[in-house]
Amino acid sequence: MTVTTLLAFELSGSAALAGLAASASAFGAGVAAAAIGATSRFGRRPGLVGGYLVGLLGAVLAVMAAVVTSFPLMVAATFLFGSSNASNLQSRYAATDLSSAARRGSDLSIVVWATTVGAVLGPNLTGPGVVAAGILGVPDLAGPYLLSASAFAASALLLLVGLRPDPLRMARDLAAAERASDGAVPVAPRRSVVTTLRVVVAQPSTRAAIATIASAQAVMVGVMVMTPVHMGHHGADVRIIGLTISLHIFGMYAFSPIFGRLVDRIGTRAVLGVGLAQLLLAVLLAALSTPQGGVGFLAGLLLLGTGWSAALIASSALLTESLPIEDRAPAQGLSDLAMNVAGGSAGALSGLLMTLLGYPLMAAATIALLLGPAWLIIVAVSQQRDRRGSGHGATGTVMVSRTTGDAEGA
Repeated sequence: MTVTTLLAFELSGSAALAGLAASASAFGAGVAAAAIGATSRFGRRPGLVGGYLVGLLGAVLAVMAAVVTSFPLMVAATFLFGSSNASNLQSRYAATDLSSAARRGSDLSIVVWATTVGAVLGPNLTGPGVVAAGILGVPDLAGPYLLSASAFAASALLLLVGLRPDPLRMARDLAAAERASDGAVPVAPRRSVVTTLRVVVAQPSTRAAIATIASAQAVMVGVMVMTPVHMGHHGADVRIIGLTISLHIFGMYAFSPIFGRLVDRIGTRAVLGVGLAQLLLAVLLAALSTPQGGVGFLAGLLLLGTGWSAALIASSALLTESLPIEDRAPAQGLSDLAMNVAGGSAGALSGLLMTLLGYPLMAAATIALLLGPAWLIIVAVSQQRDRRGSGHGATGTVMVSRTTGDAEGA
């Protein structure tokens, strides 16, 4: 993202237009996530591989944009580049297709945790990228895109060869076998986006999950994007600014296995509450603490990351467990669409809000984004208790044991 912003600024000469390029990547990831979900009737593999290949095309076009100094081509390139992030995100759901109910949160969180490695290594690849640019005779800022293109090609090849058998298709086959043994009619995977939307809206738990994912992303991005600017305006040292953002990114991914395990032990809704509480405290600390790198401010940005992590993992697990296997993948794609649109919008608006309100009020205003998800979670818990009290069972979701391959009626 740093290289994207710098290259976009170099090509356009405008900080505002440079932000547009970064937002284009987020919106591209959202569109790609929906497309990956729509292709899920063929399994996980085609969509994930396709996302990385489109990201590869975006990386190549970014290099071309740097060579011919075209900002419009750069915006188009970053839009396509976002597809790689969509595959990254959707991979967490692929890890749950053959998970047992007792391991779903942990399996999902391991994929999220792997992002920690990329988040740490990524900025350190800028130097090698410049070396690669020099060898090929392209501008320095195009170099990291060459490394990205190589990584996307390797990822696509690894999934194409190694993700066999396809976990989603296997899960559907096991679910169909379970229904057939019970004398039930086989259910085909949903294909229509409208049908998927209806399924999502009809389930209180899925509504709560998607609203929480989108809101947590908007709060995290809105506050995080303006934090370096706010700290710089108040004279914070560049090293302190870097430490603050590093702590935030560390919080986003490093504690993922802990939250995944908590999901398996205490449940998705409890961890959602933990995540929203952390985000609330994070926003308050960021708004009220001194921005020169004090303990309160650093703690706020760390909690902004851990709160986002808890909300993402718990919401993803809740969305998965709330839907039958034929509806999951399309709904998961729509969920990441909502997440990326919310994040891209927050990133684009945060600068304007900070200019009008100042950083403390801008940060505090994001609290309003947490109220809707909190209410939806309360409604979902209440309706679940009512169903239990009236003696109704679950909706027939099929859990598949990864270790035994047996289907368990939920």
